[in-house]
Amino acid sequence: MEILRNDLQELEKSIFPKYQESADIIKTQKTDQRKHSQKLISDLNKQGEALHREIKIIIQRKQSEIEAIDAQHTAAIETQEAVIYKALNEIKQAIQDIKILLHTSDFGLVFKYRSRIEEFKNLPPKLTISLPNLLPQKINREELLKQFGSLSPLSIETEGYTLPSLGAESSPPARQLLDVPRLITRIHATVCHELYNVSCLSDEKIWTSGNNNIMNLYNLQGDVIKYVQTKSGNTPKDIAVTRSGDLVYTDYNDSSINLVIGKQIQKLITLRGWRPRYLHVCSTSSGDLLVIMNSDDRKQTKVVRYSGSTEKQSIQWDDHGKPLYSSSDIQYLSENKNSDICVADCVACAVVVVSAAGNFRFRYTGPPSTPRKSFNPYGITTDSQGNILVSDYWNDRIHIINGDGHFLRFIHNFDLKRPYGLCVDSQDNLFLAEQNTGVVKKVQNYK
Repeated sequence: MEILRNDLQELEKSIFPKYQESADIIKTQKTDQRKHSQKLISDLNKQGEALHREIKIIIQRKQSEIEAIDAQHTAAIETQEAVIYKALNEIKQAIQDIKILLHTSDFGLVFKYRSRIEEFKNLPPKLTISLPNLLPQKINREELLKQFGSLSPLSIETEGYTLPSLGAESSPPARQLLDVPRLITRIHATVCHELYNVSCLSDEKIWTSGNNNIMNLYNLQGDVIKYVQTKSGNTPKDIAVTRSGDLVYTDYNDSSINLVIGKQIQKLITLRGWRPRYLHVCSTSSGDLLVIMNSDDRKQTKVVRYSGSTEKQSIQWDDHGKPLYSSSDIQYLSENKNSDICVADCVACAVVVVSAAGNFRFRYTGPPSTPRKSFNPYGITTDSQGNILVSDYWNDRIHIINGDGHFLRFIHNFDLKRPYGLCVDSQDNLFLAEQNTGVVKKVQNYK
């Protein structure tokens, strides 16, 4: 009986929920697949329309050339025609004059006659015109296909895993929060006038970016040990560090996501119709990239998951077909240890959390004692305990909530000033970037 009870508990509490989550993910993937296929067809038709427009422009240009040649041809013929008809009229007049003289008795007129035979023998030059021909090129279907662009190859991967038994060591041990968070160090990132983003390369090094086009790597002593300038010269919207230690940044102005390897920068993803804002590198074995982006008309917002440069998932609507996110300029995001996707939505004054399958879980708008509109979420990160940390910009404090959206406490000591971007290191120490002071503060939260 004990075996039955244990099996029932494990099936109900662990195995069934995970299979249900997998089924939800498949459902979302099917929907996304249909949408993506429709988008590909729409993009193909748009490219076809663009090529039709170009062909029409070329035809109009060639037609104009033909009309110009026709005008020159006509002018030359009319000029020659005028010369010939003038000579014909003069010859007719000469014939008529000679016939009159042959029957006249006025020899004075005969003596005045001057022959124009030699003049008329000089016939007008013949007009030789070489008419142009259209020399059509053989249509090369392969070259024409290239003008439509190419489809990137489909990548389908499966990754098997086994659930640990209940009671097995499957997550970091529970840790207790300090009674009062402790400030460990201050790093003065004075290279930029306003500091926005911070991302941990290691426990000893952090990347930062602000309101210029330079991204700086600092040690904890505040020394710049490396810097990178954006390829376009634009200000990076957000930065993140990949699992292999490379830097990734979004360029909102040229709609690109860029990868920095050493000093080399390559465009990882270029968007069409959308502009990337904030991003997060997943800490799971997949190392997926989560990007929150706005449509060019700034009316829509969605979260997209990429594996490399391949789109795997798009999250935009709730179960009722309503937008999950506002069209805010500031929407940081993070992934929790249970694969929940957490978005700090500034305009909505809320943290919006969905499951890995994109299903809505909860919306946090501040503790019950706090009026909703006084919550101004900017930066967001999560720690090994599954807690969510959110910077409350205008109230100069950090909210800590658990993985189910329940408020735990504030961090508001050590004179916080306009906290913006957040990240945590491997020891769950919090790094927070203060916009106006240009200071990154490292804070110890756990005992």
